[in-house]
Amino acid sequence: MQLKPKGCQHPATNSAFLVLAIVFLEFCLHPQINSIAAGAAQFAMYLAIFSPLFWVRGLKITFYSFESLIFLLWSIHTLSASFGVLQVYFPGNFQLAVSTIIQNNPFRGENLLITLANGERVYRPMGLTDMPGGAATAGFYALLFSVAIALKYKNIILRIICLGSASIGLFCIYLSQVRSVLVLAAISMVFFAAVLFRSGQLTRLVVMVSSVTALFVATFSWAIAVGGQSTFKRIYSLFAGSPGEIYHQNRGHFLQETIEQLLPEYPLGAGLGRWGMINSYFGNNTDAVSQPIWVEIQWTGWLLDGGLPLIFAYVAALYLTCQIAWKIAINRKLGDFALWGALIFAYDIGAVAATFNYPLFISQGGMEFWLLNTALFVAATNSRMLDRKSPTTVRL
Repeated sequence: MQLKPKGCQHPATNSAFLVLAIVFLEFCLHPQINSIAAGAAQFAMYLAIFSPLFWVRGLKITFYSFESLIFLLWSIHTLSASFGVLQVYFPGNFQLAVSTIIQNNPFRGENLLITLANGERVYRPMGLTDMPGGAATAGFYALLFSVAIALKYKNIILRIICLGSASIGLFCIYLSQVRSVLVLAAISMVFFAAVLFRSGQLTRLVVMVSSVTALFVATFSWAIAVGGQSTFKRIYSLFAGSPGEIYHQNRGHFLQETIEQLLPEYPLGAGLGRWGMINSYFGNNTDAVSQPIWVEIQWTGWLLDGGLPLIFAYVAALYLTCQIAWKIAINRKLGDFALWGALIFAYDIGAVAATFNYPLFISQGGMEFWLLNTALFVAATNSRMLDRKSPTTVRL
């Protein structure tokens, strides 16, 4: 890939600038900012998360280079998920050092241990992270990318590798017992299938639905054989009531608290640096007015950092991003590249759903979201620009 002087601006860029402007005003004007260092760090985090929107546009990304990015991320996450499997089968041998935050916790990570079918207690699969259960995220990416790659390429060896990668990914999700990631994976698969149906790719739709369904069932049996009753009970709890009841019991009450208690109190934000790791590393909690506030879901974080204006601006950015991915996904003139649009659109919907469960857009996951979407847009736009020079290429 080569840098070009000017690139096409992703439609969500202006909304992203608005988000940054709101956060900057919070830093400059809000009287309840936790500390200058924490506020500056919070603004820097937002800027870092959004940064792919600004620098990826300057790359001459082709269809081939975008696929290379997908394969790179797929390989990294498959490797991390593979280590998660090894950590379960060979406890203590393939595990990185556990996060100091967990080590310093009064429970010292006891609540993050699982009991396997053989009675041994181990940390939830970590993969290449320092967080028990961290392999679940790698498993999600391994599953999602594997499905798309297997649908696009007919090479039997590559499809077998994809099957193995998807199986390992799902196994890590099950054994990590992070139910939100399992739901995220299911949502993404449903929307992936919906895009295939909308674009008339019925053969791929049938292959995907049958294969993924079989994979979910077979891998669940594998996970139960290794993880035992604790894994079964954890996953089965997802079906112990209606989806609304299950969500409210686990995360819904955080959303309810945000709407009923925090929103009336902080309609324009609570001041930067009052939650999360930013507060832990840079906060000064000696002032009773700017004490830390516990955050479990992204909507609470947005409300605290910028109130309703920030929420509306970020939602606008996400809406425009999903809209672009959808347009690429259903554009038959893009040929097989549209399949990557379907993949990213399904991933986007899953990411939006994840905001109701944890603060995705204040983490590495948020940066990956903007990286993948901007790269997809630039690759599709470049194809249209090439079309103006050559009648042999396709239009977006």
